[in-house]
Amino acid sequence: MEYITQQLINGISVGSIYALIALGYTMVYGIIKLINFAHGDIFMVGAFVGLVSAKMFQVQGFDPIWVFIFSILLSMIVSAILGVIIERIAYKPLRNASRISILITAIGVSFLLENGGIFFIGPQAQGFPEIIPKKQYHLFGSIQLDSNQIMILGVTFLLMVLLQLIVHKTKIGKAMRAVSFDMEAAHLMGINVNTTISATFAIGSALAAAAGVIYGMTYNSFDPLMGIIPGLKAFVAAVLGGIGIIPGAFIGGLFLGIIETTVSSIGYSLWRDGVAFAILILILIFKPSGLFGKNVREKV
Repeated sequence: MEYITQQLINGISVGSIYALIALGYTMVYGIIKLINFAHGDIFMVGAFVGLVSAKMFQVQGFDPIWVFIFSILLSMIVSAILGVIIERIAYKPLRNASRISILITAIGVSFLLENGGIFFIGPQAQGFPEIIPKKQYHLFGSIQLDSNQIMILGVTFLLMVLLQLIVHKTKIGKAMRAVSFDMEAAHLMGINVNTTISATFAIGSALAAAAGVIYGMTYNSFDPLMGIIPGLKAFVAAVLGGIGIIPGAFIGGLFLGIIETTVSSIGYSLWRDGVAFAILILILIFKPSGLFGKNVREKV
């Protein structure tokens, strides 16, 4: 029982990172039906800004907890601005184009960010600074919880609560829900659709940046291609939960993290990526709308 509980804790902490990235995928899809494959690379940019800012604040002699808070906030702000710039330059001109055109553009933006990172930063992996010294805590029996896992769970919970407040209690959140339901009707009701879409990209990118910083702190590594696999797994999590559904993306991320940790714990760590994509295939075959989605009939 202790072994299962330990693996459950490990899985939830890994899945929380996927959940934060998946929220961006699902928010953008819910608004403009775009699978933004550049989202994983915004996660990478967020990690890079976190790395640079953490080193800068550490040199200035800030307390570790303030270094963490300032780094993650700066990373979220820069990534939010980047998300809006990408949306305005790459996606907005194609608003009325076919979905395949926008999808190909998203893949192009992804390659641009990855190769831009290699050009400016270099292809070699870099060490991510240890912002908060890692400590182990014994809960009961042999079950352990380290400070990084507490940090991941705390940040994820806080950001999820903030996201729910924004979506359900603010004017921009109501506009996002209206645009996701019917864009043309929302426009006729006086909602600024372009601003709403930009706000969605900004919020999703900020969440991906937070995930990038805590990912860098957890694995102590950064490289320009680090967003590919976590980004694809987060996409699987979004599809698993029901892409376009915010709680579904969160639950899908946690579920995927638990499955991945379970596969690794029984000695098949080399298969954990394969299992994630096998889940994607199975969910598309048997329940393409995801665990929390509903099948919708379209008139032809």
